[in-house]
Amino acid sequence: MKKLILACLSMFLISAVNGQTGYQVGDLASDFNLKNVDGKNVSLANYKNAKGYIVVFTCNTCPVSKAYEARVEALHKMYATKGYPVVAINTNDPVTSPGDTYAKMQERAKEKGFSFAYLEDPNHVFTKKYGAQRTPHVFVLQKTTKGNEVAYIGAIDNDQQEANPQRDNYVQNAVNQLLKGEKPSVASTKAIGCTIKWKKEASR
Repeated sequence: MKKLILACLSMFLISAVNGQTGYQVGDLASDFNLKNVDGKNVSLANYKNAKGYIVVFTCNTCPVSKAYEARVEALHKMYATKGYPVVAINTNDPVTSPGDTYAKMQERAKEKGFSFAYLEDPNHVFTKKYGAQRTPHVFVLQKTTKGNEVAYIGAIDNDQQEANPQRDNYVQNAVNQLLKGEKPSVASTKAIGCTIKWKKEASR
């Protein structure tokens, strides 16, 4: 028991030092009500038949986010019909990052043919609540009787350049295991990408 307490304390201290805040695996994630690129507000509750969600914190301007756009679209096409739709949220302040305005989001979604919801979070309310640190940063949620439980946090895969045929598809593997009634064997990885462009008064 003493070793377990020390291990938990150690993890807490590591998280504090690394500036990690927000949800951890096993936490219940709150819903949101944010404006989509089609002008309508979207919340997780809108997806009546969902078994869970692939929530991707991303943006228009980060080269890493751009590199993953096709893979995010592929995840939505692969899993939306199975109960795990992608819901993307733009993390960046549109003043600090002019390429991330709502109008630019609409342009990007149309240009790339996004079939998933792409929502704005201009005041970082849910970006901070979830604890997103990079773009892209993924939170896979599982709908349970208790609420939307965080089942996986981190990167989409470990192959940003799409050069490794043996890459680890973290999100895909996590969702596949959840669909089988299993917990993800890899529940947390380090998100690799650009830092979030915070409002000056909201910067960390």
